[in-house]
Amino acid sequence: MSTVDERYRQAERLKDAGQAEEARDMLLGILEESPEHVLSHLTLARIFTSLGEHHRAVAHAEKACQIEPNEGFNFTLLSVTYQRAYAGTGDTGFIRMAEDAMAR
Repeated sequence: MSTVDERYRQAERLKDAGQAEEARDMLLGILEESPEHVLSHLTLARIFTSLGEHHRAVAHAEKACQIEPNEGFNFTLLSVTYQRAYAGTGDTGFIRMAEDAMAR
């Protein structure tokens, strides 16, 4: 059986090869086993954004920030996720949330 890190690297390779759905499924499997795996949450935020599933993307980006509240990169990705959610949905509430996340 492979480790979480090995499976995560495999999911990244799938994502990079354009196999977003396969990568998504692998990452969701990792989170079933290790719900606090921040890299899986961050990568899922990017994948769900690319698939147009903005609310799911936001949920994973927010979860990464909850797990590591002192990691500035996570809040940068959260801000970008909010911005893309606004672009994809037209919901102006995402603009304020993007600004708040960047301020953190």
